[in-house]
Amino acid sequence: MTISTVINRGISKQLARVSVGALTLALLAGCASKGDPAFTPKELRSFDETSSLNTQWKRTVGDGLGHARYPIAPAREGDTVFAADVEGVVMAMNANSGDVEWEIDLDTTISSALTAIAGQVYLATGNGEVIALDQNDGSESWRSRVSSEVLAAPQANQQLLVVQSVDGRVTALDRASGQERWVYTSSQPSLTLRGTGTPMVIDPVTFVGLANGRLATLDNRSGQPLWDMQIATPRGRSEVERLVDLSGQPIISPDGRLFVTSYNGRVVALEATQGDVLWEADLSSRHTPILVGDLLFVVTDDSQVVALDSNSGREVWRNDDLEDRWLTAPAFASGRLVFGDFEGYVHLIDAREGNIVGRTRVHSSGISVRPVTEGSTIHVQANNGRLETLEVTP
Repeated sequence: MTISTVINRGISKQLARVSVGALTLALLAGCASKGDPAFTPKELRSFDETSSLNTQWKRTVGDGLGHARYPIAPAREGDTVFAADVEGVVMAMNANSGDVEWEIDLDTTISSALTAIAGQVYLATGNGEVIALDQNDGSESWRSRVSSEVLAAPQANQQLLVVQSVDGRVTALDRASGQERWVYTSSQPSLTLRGTGTPMVIDPVTFVGLANGRLATLDNRSGQPLWDMQIATPRGRSEVERLVDLSGQPIISPDGRLFVTSYNGRVVALEATQGDVLWEADLSSRHTPILVGDLLFVVTDDSQVVALDSNSGREVWRNDDLEDRWLTAPAFASGRLVFGDFEGYVHLIDAREGNIVGRTRVHSSGISVRPVTEGSTIHVQANNGRLETLEVTP
């Protein structure tokens, strides 16, 4: 069986179940965020509000994301939302009412975003533990250890849970038991962004973006690379100028195209089976893009929002109204792109036209993790732990 056949089969089986993982922080390794933007943010201006954001319920999840702003993004499966704080509190809430279904304290520092799939909640800790919890009651299914701290959400297929740690290693664990199946090791540059890429996992292969600017496709049977390529090439004299992390998650289309962002690099569309470049665009982004229909939406490092034609890479529209406001990665709800910013505002942008159509404020502590959406419902977790559920109308 050819690589192409294996990957294409995996795409068709897994695409509907693959969720976009949580995103990394745009801070240099070892630096803690104080919540201040690196550049002067644009002031918010009045706009023609055509969409409303109405609060359905609010909850406080522990002590929030901590001074280091760990990327502990919530997750949703079915009618339950799962959220956590940096101190180890994990909560399950009814997505419609906000009623708490269970709450536990793991008594350890949670460092990663959450993944909820097939009756389990997966997360990781600052000391390199990976934990699986039963969605029904929060009981611990298993606990395993990887080589170092994990910031990206663990990613699952039918058999494996794939974890990318900050030391550049990618570890595959057995989903049922947590036992190690294989480890892939990559070379790390001397300076990286604080965080890692989030793997894209389908049944036969894992696509992983690395801090050295390379994208690798790993065989899930062994962890051996099937192919890899340089997406972003280090340039400049200083180590900061030479940062080229692939800190977003690669995303894959139903027809087998792979879209990859890079810091200080470019956005690239690839043919997933062999890695052939279909097109590229000169945009620097540390965030996971989002694909909706024939449009690929990218948040650049200076928080401009750009819509690209996914077939050609042609720029369709660009919105710079929120420039330097440290936008989160985009989510999508009812024809609107959804973002949080460093002052705690949630913004809606019309996906086809590119104009701001709605806004509300969740909390002044700021929003640094991607909102979670389901239909017209948006779940947003602020840095202080406030979890607010909003409904978009119309």
